Amino acid sequence: MPEQPPYLRIAEELRRRIAEHEWTPGDRLPSRAQIAQGYGVGENVVRRAQELLISQGVLEGRAGSGTYVSEPRERLRMVRSAAREQPDGSPFRADIRALGKRGGWESRTDAKVPAPAEIAKRLGISEGDLCVRTTYEFLADGRPVQLSTSWEPYDLTAGTLIVLPEGGPHAGVGVVNRMAAIGVTISHAVEQPEPRRATAEEASLLGVQKGALVTHIRRTYYSDDGRPVETADIVVPAALCEIVYEVPISR
Repeated sequence: MPEQPPYLRIAEELRRRIAEHEWTPGDRLPSRAQIAQGYGVGENVVRRAQELLISQGVLEGRAGSGTYVSEPRERLRMVRSAAREQPDGSPFRADIRALGKRGGWESRTDAKVPAPAEIAKRLGISEGDLCVRTTYEFLADGRPVQLSTSWEPYDLTAGTLIVLPEGGPHAGVGVVNRMAAIGVTISHAVEQPEPRRATAEEASLLGVQKGALVTHIRRTYYSDDGRPVETADIVVPAALCEIVYEVPISR
């Protein structure tokens, strides 16, 4: 049986000491040098162990201050389902309300943004074609829990009341209902989730450690004639949220 990597052993030791209340929520851990000396390992081993526990929500790093035991935080359960779409209002807000929390978001929209190669491929358009790009920071009780960057082909919504996703009479009601307002029926969405490490910008916005585990979901909505009408990159911190998919069964 292969020997356990040293950083996993140190992570288990730190977790045990927290479970036995040697350190309690809010306590600052000894320096990496002190922990490394105590266990006879290098500081890099301790760093990897702490990064693992930060990604799992056990610890949190504070720039210029040190590493602390995290305060208990409820892990949000986010359900990905066709049933999320509401007749009016936001699917995200409905999800968060079901958890007994207040949902909201901050957003910024830029119109006529040339599509990068990957986005163009996902939308079935040419690289450089104009899009409407909207970035979102989603909040639960005022705390960031999800990031999203949405792209829509400009030629699809130009001149309509929904050209700005967060402006006009249909602001913030979700892609399905916004598109219905201009006669576009969305038949389905395709989502591709994968785990990865947070970038420095994502970590800063989400309030997690740089390199923390996140779930990156590439989502694309399709109209009933097969045209991609919106694609988005959704980023959810693994330590704060779990993603659950509901799969409809045809009868």
